[in-house]
Amino acid sequence: MKYENKKAVIFLADGMADDPQEKLNGKTPLEYAYTPGMDEIARTGINGTFLTLPDGLPTSSDVANMSVLGFQPELNYPGRGPIEAVSQGIKLADGDVAWRCNLVYVSDDGILRDFSAGHISDQDAAELMAAIKAEFDSPQVTFHSGVSYRNLLVLHGKEFSADVDYFKPDSSQDLPLAELRLSPAKKTPQAEYTVKFLIDLEEKVARFLANHPLNAKRDVPANRIWPWSPGGNPRIDKFQDKYGGRTGAVISAVDVIKGIGLCSGMEVINVPGATGFLDTNYAGKVEAALRAIEKHDLVYIHLEAIDECSHMGDLDKKLQAITEFDANIVVPVLEALRGKNINFAILPDHPVPVKLRQHTTTPVPLAICGSSFQPDAIGSFSEQLAPAGSLGLLRKDELVRKLLEL
Repeated sequence: MKYENKKAVIFLADGMADDPQEKLNGKTPLEYAYTPGMDEIARTGINGTFLTLPDGLPTSSDVANMSVLGFQPELNYPGRGPIEAVSQGIKLADGDVAWRCNLVYVSDDGILRDFSAGHISDQDAAELMAAIKAEFDSPQVTFHSGVSYRNLLVLHGKEFSADVDYFKPDSSQDLPLAELRLSPAKKTPQAEYTVKFLIDLEEKVARFLANHPLNAKRDVPANRIWPWSPGGNPRIDKFQDKYGGRTGAVISAVDVIKGIGLCSGMEVINVPGATGFLDTNYAGKVEAALRAIEKHDLVYIHLEAIDECSHMGDLDKKLQAITEFDANIVVPVLEALRGKNINFAILPDHPVPVKLRQHTTTPVPLAICGSSFQPDAIGSFSEQLAPAGSLGLLRKDELVRKLLEL
């Protein structure tokens, strides 16, 4: 079956871009891993780079994925907390401030050791968040359980502000807690009160978690909360309005990507068993994508596991995640849709070098293939080859417009 309008699939490999590794004979993990699907897109299409993290914004996945989808966060970035609140169905009243709230591990010497509390399971995280909620929820603050370490808190009241400077926990590992405190971004009574309130709340919750029996059983205890990336009700362009009535679907395990989809009016497809890690339901994502492309013009298949392994600094797991993404998602989707009127793109949302364990702002490699694109001379998909391709450097909504041929 061919489609009347040009359709497209974007394979988004979160955090895949990296630096050459001595252990890999000077290759990046992407270059070293076996990726015939990604290489096919590069070999049969055009290659280039994409600027996903504009200057002046956090180097975070919400910014990067908004950029890939063309929503220009430099104009309307709302903060990660409110995006994830939308995904969780939390209604924010005027004046509410939603914060992403990680469960983290801080060692006895006051060092942030793990932004994910050892990739705490959904079950353990839900138990701890339920206990925190029962102990600390009040008219001023409510806690909301998410996926694993990825939770939320919401501040209620005009005395609070989102004008607070914070540190991204996954970019702050192995640093002293004393250097990572919240601070007012503006010298207003509301900002100063918000900082005081949250620091006091963090300490109370830390004392509570230190005595929780579940943490006594864990090698990496979830012994602190980490509020960051606040904001009020998000306002993101609608996908259909931006792209001439075309529709899109999002497939992801994590609230931040689902939230972007919901805010922009894309269909968000929940796949049972999608976990955001190596044990995710790859086959379920493929099945969902193949159904979605029958109905929508663009399908956005997001994989979180590569980013998580990169933040862990685990090169072997990153290689595993890249290889499994290609074998279990990219190749099956390409095979199932071969010969149809569909364009394909592969790219990361940002780099996460395993040696740094945090995001960097380098433009990411990008490859696009489809019947309308004359192949360039690039033979495989990689950070080092892509910049020499014929596509050049894309920004803003150029990728989606090129894929949908608008």
